[in-house]
Amino acid sequence: MKKINIIIAVLLFLLTVFFLKVAFTKSDHKKQDDKENVIKKVDGFIVSPTYLSSDITVTGSLLAFNEVELRNEVAGRLVMVNLPEGKVVRKNTLLVKLYDADLQAALLKLKSQLDIQKKICQRQGQLLKVKGISQNDYDQTVLQINSLKADIAQEKALIRKTEVRAPFDGTIGLRQISVGAFVSASTLLATIRTNQNIKLDFYVPEKYSTIIKNGMKVTFTIAGSSTNYSASVIATEHNIENATRNLKVRAMVENINHSQVFVPGAFANVSLNLGSKSNALMIPSQAIIPEDENKSVIVARGGKAHFVNIKTGIRKSSMVEVTEGLVPGDTVITSGILFLKEDGILEYSSVKK
Repeated sequence: MKKINIIIAVLLFLLTVFFLKVAFTKSDHKKQDDKENVIKKVDGFIVSPTYLSSDITVTGSLLAFNEVELRNEVAGRLVMVNLPEGKVVRKNTLLVKLYDADLQAALLKLKSQLDIQKKICQRQGQLLKVKGISQNDYDQTVLQINSLKADIAQEKALIRKTEVRAPFDGTIGLRQISVGAFVSASTLLATIRTNQNIKLDFYVPEKYSTIIKNGMKVTFTIAGSSTNYSASVIATEHNIENATRNLKVRAMVENINHSQVFVPGAFANVSLNLGSKSNALMIPSQAIIPEDENKSVIVARGGKAHFVNIKTGIRKSSMVEVTEGLVPGDTVITSGILFLKEDGILEYSSVKK
């Protein structure tokens, strides 16, 4: 009897422990479920049509209309240098001369030989009329004359290579050489550029490439000046660069009267107006969730969170245009988006328009 009572007592104790454990486990699950079902407060933004001016800003650089590095074609010693730094020179002005006394002597020799052959040819012509010489002898003399003329032309070409002349009217840059120096064919002598007209080169993203047309107006600013200058597009590269996916554009600066402030190579901020929209849908950039291939936002519908894929357009500071995926009146969640799940219950802290 005593043993039976002990067994019953043990069983009652075990049952009590079991039920207590079950009760606490249910309580823990309930607390966890309650924790998961806590309604999180978020901020919302109501999407509505707004006016959007499609302006983009890109970087560019100024270029001289013509610019050339002056280099001699052959190696030699400089005997004359006419490179007035910062001064304007006219086209075909002799700028640099290399030693050519040996070439001039060879040219003089060829000219003397040519004069003698011309006299011989003149006498042979008279003899040919009276059958004093054969036609073959006369033709050989004519051939000799033509050969000497070709040699003279070749010698003049070699002499011309010892000269460096201005290829166009322009301003000489900094001189890199002096008289007496021996230079090779790769030696930089100076630069010459025309500054009366200035070009502006810049790049635009691929998605805007079809909008860029010849004659399109752009504005730009340069460092050290707040003045807006204008330029007109004259050409594009007609090729998208594989590395950057950008299109190279060239414009001609129209503010010729201000050309003294334009330095070739200067940095420029270029603004392009690509049109405007009266009913663009703009949302805060922090509302967008970037993904591998798509972009999405969280839209509040029926008090619950729903993930929606979108396509974007123009970016304006902290706002981004949405071209697909949203309609006017949608409420986009702008805060706490990392903690929300599909069909999550929403409670707003604030809603902006």
